[in-house]
Amino acid sequence: MKRFTKWLFLICIALYSCNSEPSCEGPSEKLKNEIIQTEVNFAKMAKEEGVAQAFLAFAADDAVLNRNDKLVKGKEAIQAYFAKQRLEDVNLSWTPDFVDVAKSGDLGYTYGHYRFSAIDTMGKNIEIEGVFHTVWKKQPDGDWRFVWD
Repeated sequence: MKRFTKWLFLICIALYSCNSEPSCEGPSEKLKNEIIQTEVNFAKMAKEEGVAQAFLAFAADDAVLNRNDKLVKGKEAIQAYFAKQRLEDVNLSWTPDFVDVAKSGDLGYTYGHYRFSAIDTMGKNIEIEGVFHTVWKKQPDGDWRFVWD
């Protein structure tokens, strides 16, 4: 009888653990929140310190930008790309509409809408609205940096 009671007790514990409520914030949700916070910080820096500074700060060393169907590969090339821009009153804002993270926890992506405005060298106002897609990679120090934008 003692043996039966022991087994019944172990079975009850196993069943209880299978039916327990999942945590509100599992590893995947925690990582998604980290990426969203990174996006918020990225957008804030772009607004406060400038688009070029923000892109350089949040880019991985091997990041790639897709601009006008041309690839800008690496942080040095990204810096050179922004140095060539001759725009004034540049404003860029965006909000991620979706975020997901790989099961491995080291890659994630976001997409959403952005709004860009600036004044070109001829004094013409440029306004563009569109959709962005960013791929994020967790760095060895735990920070998220974009590898594709």
